[in-house]
Parts: sequence; C-alpha cells; structure tokens
Amino acid sequence: MPKQTFFNLPEEKKATLIRAARKEFSRVPLNDALIANIVKEAGVSRGSFYQYFEDKDDLYFYLLDKNTEDRWAVFVSELKKHDGDLFAAMTGMFYSTLSLINEKDTRDFYSNMFLNMNYKIEKTFKHTVKLEEFNKQMSNVLPLIQIEDLHAANNEELFHMLQITMTIMIQALMLKFAQELSDEEVAKHFELQLKLVKRGFIK
Repeated sequence: MPKQTFFNLPEEKKATLIRAARKEFSRVPLNDALIANIVKEAGVSRGSFYQYFEDKDDLYFYLLDKNTEDRWAVFVSELKKHDGDLFAAMTGMFYSTLSLINEKDTRDFYSNMFLNMNYKIEKTFKHTVKLEEFNKQMSNVLPLIQIEDLHAANNEELFHMLQITMTIMIQALMLKFAQELSDEEVAKHFELQLKLVKRGFIK
C-alpha cells in the first residue's frame, strides 16, 4: 500500500503519478520498469517517490488493487442486472474486461501483466482473500447471488466457486495475449469452459 504521504497529495499530483506509472508499466513488465522513468515523467524527485511508495512493486500492486476494485464493482453491477445469476454475472464481467483491455490506453499495460503473470499478480487480479475476509467482504453481495440455484452447501463452497470461475476468465484473457487470439476465439474458449463447469463433469 502507498504511504499516507501519497494519499495526502493533491488529487492532480496523485493522478500525474498514476499516469506516469501506467505509462512505464505499459512500456515494459514490472521487472523491467524503471523508477527513474516514472519520476521523470511525473516531474517529481526520486526522494519524493520513496516518500510515497516503498518501491516500484508497491506502486504496481496499488494500480492492480484499484483495477480489482473497479472489476469487483462491475461484477456486483452484473449480479444486479442478471438477478443474481452467478454465471451470467461472470460472463458480463468477462466481456467488460475484454473491452477494457482492448482500449488503446490500457492494452499494453494488460499485455505486460498477463504475459508476465505470476502468483502474486494473479492473486491480486483475482482479489483472492482468506475465507474469513471473504465472508466479511461478501456480506453485502451474498444476498444478490441466487445461491439456491447453485450446489453450494455453504460460504466456503461458494468462495471456491467464485475462485474457479475467476480463474477461467483470467486464463482466457491470458491466452488472448499469449497466443494472439481474436476476441471471438477468446470468448469461445471462455464460454465453453464456463459452460462445462456449469453443467458439471459427471453424468
């Protein structure tokens, strides 16, 4: 998490830093990104950067956290739109995310993220949390999900259902960049896997 000094900055200066960071992380993956480029683009000193963030990883994962919050809001919106249908909501979030990563200003950022995915990045993007935290965070969302339509005996099973469906979405989006698939091919891959999970493997 950024230091409090970052949050105390004027909104315009925070936005400038974020734009500079996104530009650098769009240019190269996290491991190759340079703080020197970020501070130069943002017009701040290197010393100031370390007053705001521990290191470039701290800044990068802050950006991913903000992205995850936005994606979660989309998921909640899709749940409401589809009357609690988990699979319809996940499909809606998939297409929303697919549209987002196709935008000119975000495509390179997501390309670098998906092509250099590791456990920490995937965990952040999936918003993976412990079951105890999940129960707290889901307190406002659980009433939206039509749980009676799912074979979920409890919140733990629902937790894993969400993780599985989210993994299917992430893998499909990774394939888009790794194999340079078209949106149609990626959507077909995602929808087939989601359909198989929804139907179940056992006759």
